[in-house]
Amino acid sequence: MKFVIQRVQHASCTVDGEVTGAIEKGFLVLIGVRADDTQEIAQKMLKKMLGLRIFEDAEGKTNLDLNTVGGSVLLISQFTLYADCRKGNRPSFIEAAPPAIAEPMYEFLIKECRNQLGKERVQVGRFGADMKVSLLNDGPFTVVLDSDEIIPKAH
Repeated sequence: MKFVIQRVQHASCTVDGEVTGAIEKGFLVLIGVRADDTQEIAQKMLKKMLGLRIFEDAEGKTNLDLNTVGGSVLLISQFTLYADCRKGNRPSFIEAAPPAIAEPMYEFLIKECRNQLGKERVQVGRFGADMKVSLLNDGPFTVVLDSDEIIPKAH
């Protein structure tokens, strides 16, 4: 699983002219799911994301987490995070989970995130739709979380 987390002043997602989600200060999170991802992996990724201390404190140091600043999240499913560009010029997406696996995992992440932050602080895109996402990146500050790097593999 991969999360691309952008600290934003505001962000929104529109599908067919309808705003599906909009936030002020917080995280825009692009989510890539692989076929072997589990709910346990999703929970660990979510815990790591929500604990990131990437908001500035009174001294200007990145020392505060999302909850401390009262931030919100906009969760966007994006299979292209698993693009493989090693061969040729047309990316392969073979590592991305098929929709039958990715959509339930995305919905699970939404539910878990809302359980922790409250429904009003968690906004979403629309799975599989042609989404128009806009944001004002604050910093810019972007962090990539990859489950392969933050969750130890059993040997």
